[in-house]
Amino acid sequence: MNFKNIIFTLVIVAFIAVLIMKQESPKQNTTQTKPTIALSTFSLYDITKNIVGDTAEPFMILPFGVDAHSYEPNPKQVAKIYKSALVVYSGAGLEPWIDGFEFKNKAINMSLHVELRKLEGHHHHHSHNNSESSTDPHYWLDFTNMIKATNLITKELIALFPKHKKLYETNRDKYITMLKNLDEEYAKNLSTCRLDTIVVNHNAFSYLASRYGFEVEALSGLSPEAQPSAKSMTEIIEHVKEHKLKTIFFESFVSDKAIKSIAQEAKVQVDVLQPLGNITADEAKQNLTYEDIMKENLEKLSKALECH
Repeated sequence: MNFKNIIFTLVIVAFIAVLIMKQESPKQNTTQTKPTIALSTFSLYDITKNIVGDTAEPFMILPFGVDAHSYEPNPKQVAKIYKSALVVYSGAGLEPWIDGFEFKNKAINMSLHVELRKLEGHHHHHSHNNSESSTDPHYWLDFTNMIKATNLITKELIALFPKHKKLYETNRDKYITMLKNLDEEYAKNLSTCRLDTIVVNHNAFSYLASRYGFEVEALSGLSPEAQPSAKSMTEIIEHVKEHKLKTIFFESFVSDKAIKSIAQEAKVQVDVLQPLGNITADEAKQNLTYEDIMKENLEKLSKALECH
């Protein structure tokens, strides 16, 4: 009889323990849920990820491997963006989906806080699409703009989560030091080059070109989907041959057909130059950062421009 009572008591205790665990676990989950920060491009995501550490969950609106110019978020992502404690989007016409979007919390258009470049009147801007904007949205390729973006994101994060102020300021200072070092490396490596022009399929590099003193010949204008004309292709082939270029560039997210046919005709190599609006799924798997990719870009530019 005593033995049966003991068994019964043990079963009851186990049952109550399971009930308590079930009741407590949702509470634990909710307390562990971190606030989300939505970022529309890889550069903004990289800044925020480095500033917040593990105090919040930054996520990139743009899935890895998708072109920033033509992406539309799905309903699940729209809901996640809406609920985020902070949304930082690139602006300058890069995200067409942002028009009319309603945000629950604070949203920042980063293009209003950086120096933007106009492409009007540049002889190296081959565009046959008159309706496209002349503002170049790829401002994150200028390290001074990245410093401005880092300062603003840090300020907004401190306003949201003041208890982490010290951590955010320390992380901001480290990130800005990294950007200043990159700027010095670019200035040093691109200061003495035999060539002064790179050839790309899409004009995403005017910020770099302007800052470090080289030119960009592009098959299409700011829109990567724009189809190059036969005249553009002929002009590029002539330029490549005349200046004895050895490498021309394309991007991961756009068709490489036109640039490869130019390379074949002009007998030059083709390589990828990363404009960093987004990164590929493969680059994401390798955990590549803004710093890693900008260093790779510098190596490729130095080689293509034959710098010493």
